[in-house]
Amino acid sequence: MSMLTNAGRAALMACAAALCGHAAMAAAPEGSARAALGRTATPAEVKAWDIDVRPDFQGLPRGSGTVSRGQAVWDGKCASCHGDFGESNEVFSPIVGGTTAEDIKRGRVASLTGNQPYRTTLMKVSTVSTLWDYIHRAMPWNAPRSLSADDVYAVTAYLLNLGDIVPADFTLSDRNIAEVQQKMPNRNGMTLQHGLWPGRGQADTHNTACMKDCTATATVKVVSTMPAYARDAHGELAAQQRTVGPTRGWAAGASAPAAPAGVTAQVPGAQLASQYQCMACHATDRKLVGPSFAEVARKYKGQDAQDALARKIRAGGQGAWGSMPMPPQAQIPDSDLRTVVGWILEAK
Repeated sequence: MSMLTNAGRAALMACAAALCGHAAMAAAPEGSARAALGRTATPAEVKAWDIDVRPDFQGLPRGSGTVSRGQAVWDGKCASCHGDFGESNEVFSPIVGGTTAEDIKRGRVASLTGNQPYRTTLMKVSTVSTLWDYIHRAMPWNAPRSLSADDVYAVTAYLLNLGDIVPADFTLSDRNIAEVQQKMPNRNGMTLQHGLWPGRGQADTHNTACMKDCTATATVKVVSTMPAYARDAHGELAAQQRTVGPTRGWAAGASAPAAPAGVTAQVPGAQLASQYQCMACHATDRKLVGPSFAEVARKYKGQDAQDALARKIRAGGQGAWGSMPMPPQAQIPDSDLRTVVGWILEAK
């Protein structure tokens, strides 16, 4: 008879215990086996994930925001991509425009079936909860979920005012948002009365191709795309999306311009420019939303421009380099701002 060492006996006992546990789980009802995996989410964990707002306003937090407050938040955090009045078609599709007082009255946007050259958000969206929910969970794109509930109410109120849905002195809140829903221009533009909804008949699988009336000379022009600097703002987008089907996300460096150049950990000015989101709209060697830093350096070449450029960055502005506004950068400490400006003026 062979002799087992203490270590060998311990190993055998561990194996036996594991096999017994596996057999017990296999023999147990399916629900019991699954119950042995993981743990119940804590109320705090559920609350952190459960942030959606439904069309019946379930999930909407308490709060309020004025149109004027919304304009201030918009100018500081939203206008650089969406334009001063939500009209941008340079970076992202317009949010406001294309709706009329008659649309608000009847709840259907007439220009959706007319000759309107583009579709804005307020033309298409049917529920105000969709606006609130998306702004809350996804905006601003470089700092999602950084807005307070009151700020989201305010920004939503500002957009509704731009669309002439609410007056300039309006305060949007959880108490009156259902009333505002009754004024959405396309509130009757979405229906569940179709075959794709359970119990509503048969799906139309033999419909006529939607492009049957296109002329031979019709052309397709892409007027709005996600800019290169935004494609990988939150990491590799291709790795975050499904790997099958028509939408696969952007792969960094594939079929898209390279990410903004010049950001290196060895250069303090470049590092701070990235930290304070300057690189979201500027690159060192080419135009993005704003001019390249090399262009700015050439404009101020030979001048003592340190203080003047710092003031412009601090105050923000529009018109010097095109129609897209630059929001004010009040949050940058003076010492960091001087380092960034010095680096910009040396850009090549």
